[in-house]
Amino acid sequence: MKLLCLDVPQPGASLEKYQPHMQDEVRHSWQMYKGGLIRDIYFRQDRPGVAIIAEAESVEAAKKALAQFPLARAGLIGWEVIPLGPFTNWDALFASTGA
Repeated sequence: MKLLCLDVPQPGASLEKYQPHMQDEVRHSWQMYKGGLIRDIYFRQDRPGVAIIAEAESVEAAKKALAQFPLARAGLIGWEVIPLGPFTNWDALFASTGA
């Protein structure tokens, strides 16, 4: 299952509070990438944070894995996990318009 995972800063979180965890956070991200959970990872452009395209058996499995990030374990971030599926509206492009 493909998932869009967006970090959610928790109340009181700040870049200063993130800093002591960042090296471990990057190492953990690399391990998750090598393990196949993380397929793509991007910096958000609207605020500090990341958007991850993940692959997991279920939303629950992804949430369990994401909870192991050092920032999540420190209570500084949570995760919004959105399941993705194939875009099935292609047929509308080829439907007869009656013209």
